[in-house]
Amino acid sequence: MAEIQDKITQLCPQAQVDTTGEFLLVTVADAQWHDLAKALKTQLHFDCLTAVVGMEWPDARGCVYYLTNTESLDVIHVKVTAPDREQPRLHSVVDLWPVANFQEREAYDFFGIVFIGHPDMRRMFLRNDWVGYPLRKDYDPATNPLRLDDEENEDYTCRWVEDDKGQVKKVEGKVFEDDEYVINVGPQHPSTHGVMRYRVSLDGEIVKKIDVVSGYIHRGIEKMCEDLTYPQMLLYTERMDYMAAHINRHCMCLCVEKALGIEVPRRAELIRLMMDELMRLSSHLLSYGCLTMDQGATTAFFYGFRDRELIYDIFDRTCGARMSMAYSCIGGVVADVHEDFIKDVRNACDVIEKNLKEYHKLFTGNVIAVNRMTGVGALSKDDAIAYDITGPSGRACGWHCDVRKTQPYSLYNEFDFDEVLRENGDSMDRYMVRMLEMEQCIKILRQACDKLEAEGAQGEYCAPKVPKVMKLPAGHWYQQVEASRGAFGVYIESDGNTKPVRVHFQSPCFNLIGVVDLTCRDNMIADLITITASLDFVIPDIDR
Repeated sequence: MAEIQDKITQLCPQAQVDTTGEFLLVTVADAQWHDLAKALKTQLHFDCLTAVVGMEWPDARGCVYYLTNTESLDVIHVKVTAPDREQPRLHSVVDLWPVANFQEREAYDFFGIVFIGHPDMRRMFLRNDWVGYPLRKDYDPATNPLRLDDEENEDYTCRWVEDDKGQVKKVEGKVFEDDEYVINVGPQHPSTHGVMRYRVSLDGEIVKKIDVVSGYIHRGIEKMCEDLTYPQMLLYTERMDYMAAHINRHCMCLCVEKALGIEVPRRAELIRLMMDELMRLSSHLLSYGCLTMDQGATTAFFYGFRDRELIYDIFDRTCGARMSMAYSCIGGVVADVHEDFIKDVRNACDVIEKNLKEYHKLFTGNVIAVNRMTGVGALSKDDAIAYDITGPSGRACGWHCDVRKTQPYSLYNEFDFDEVLRENGDSMDRYMVRMLEMEQCIKILRQACDKLEAEGAQGEYCAPKVPKVMKLPAGHWYQQVEASRGAFGVYIESDGNTKPVRVHFQSPCFNLIGVVDLTCRDNMIADLITITASLDFVIPDIDR
């Protein structure tokens, strides 16, 4: 990191560099931000924008950007402040990292930060007639009474343009041209996999453009967390991607434990890891069932749901619940596993491994499935990195992005498993990555069963000295894990009290909808359903 620090200082002498935290922190004013960002990408190869966190500090508003070098796996973060706190403006980096498109719109939606040069400065989640910016500390909810009227379509957008003299002006634009034929897909549509809406411009049956409309089930989780203690926040992690409930909760626990310096007992971490892999296996079974059903293979849907019951029974016996398990806690897990846990996990692995052959026989080799998925909705490796498409969808493009391998956490560095990679990045490869990852989940779970059995009843399932009143030290922390659909991140900023100043959840599914337009353009309207099913996003994880 010392070499990176020296290069950044040379590139931008005005930047302040702090090396005391987990990741190198660069603080820079907006006036120098875009030039520095360009240099970070082109000269230092920080080619992936991992997170954009809208922020409000006592004296400024701005953003924290997390950047990753996909070759060296170095991570840095950059704090950028706007010169005007009341009317904050930052220069957009969407021209450098396309993933910033939706990320910056989210920051505008909740903090009112206008991004100069952004091509589409509309709200991302809230109604277009919403008053104010809800994540600001001075936001008054009374300004937005419950509306009983429908929201009008947003046919107009705007961008803020800076001229050679530094003057910024607002330029109006249109989402669709007057002569375009636009239809709605969703929000009440089974194949959008939740309350998701696409405005689709068609030329005959060919998709020309898609405008993604999100926010129908936005619950303001990040805002609610600001008024909760750290143990209370764990509840909401399971209610984003509910098919990664254990994994998301584990991530929040890891972030808080890192901040407090809590050492988790080995037995507890091993149990957590097993629950994470059971959750991943269950999620991929759901993905198989939904993708096949979207293409008319209803029988395959029931096959996937049948085998998920084995995993839900395991959750039920140990956690007392099937969906939102509330099992991991800060310091470990809330209770030890059921006495038949190891036997049940081994049985589930044996049954699912045997049935995977049946899945392939039923669907994978079907000529209709092959024709509908092969070469459809292809995404290149470069685009996957540019849009930060992680998880199975990123690995289907050949991108080595599994957090369990790139930034090992928990006990994953003790396990022998393969990172499944494909090359074409199309719907078939995304499907196949999940099918092959189920085999790797089973491989990990069998090793974990052996390790847990070898320990017997030895070891604690929770750290013995977890403070009852948790106050994180003043500062900020970021933690990533490999969730079912990609890299899930938790950002916490603390002022030393029992409640956080800011919590941000970096959702893999939010990035996935950022490539819906890219992957669906020039394909058939029927292919839209196949492509989005293969991307496998979960709507509550997008909206949060």
